[in-house]
Amino acid sequence: MGRYIIEFGMGTDFHGQDVSKAAAKAVKDAVSRSCLCGLSEVLRLEDLNQVKITVTVAVPRPEEVNPKLVAECLPIGSAEVRAVNGGLHLPGLYLPQFGDKDDSIEVAVAAVEVEIPERNAVLKQFIRRSFNESIQGSHEGHVPADGAHP
Repeated sequence: MGRYIIEFGMGTDFHGQDVSKAAAKAVKDAVSRSCLCGLSEVLRLEDLNQVKITVTVAVPRPEEVNPKLVAECLPIGSAEVRAVNGGLHLPGLYLPQFGDKDDSIEVAVAAVEVEIPERNAVLKQFIRRSFNESIQGSHEGHVPADGAHP
């Protein structure tokens, strides 16, 4: 497997102090900013469930994260969810009618990594090489602001 994309997201639970809900929102945030059309259009991956997704969520109380709840936020692939210490725990409002146990806000940060099967290794190398060549080509003819040539 080789990584195809890494996306980041943030999620909060303002009421209820549930780090799993904050983690799930962080994963949804990351997923909402990614369109993986290249999996089928470029890599010609026919079964999108072949991808492996590794999720790392940073929350104030990682031992309380429900990995199944977080994995359910992913529309494709097989998921591995890992919770680590991090995120934020901030004072907010205490509103018992909203299920609050205290006045805290839980904030989670998620990294979602999508890996593709190695059978596409040759195509991945081609894409990397093409990308690197386009980056190098975009610098040709560039003249710095001071007018000096490299």
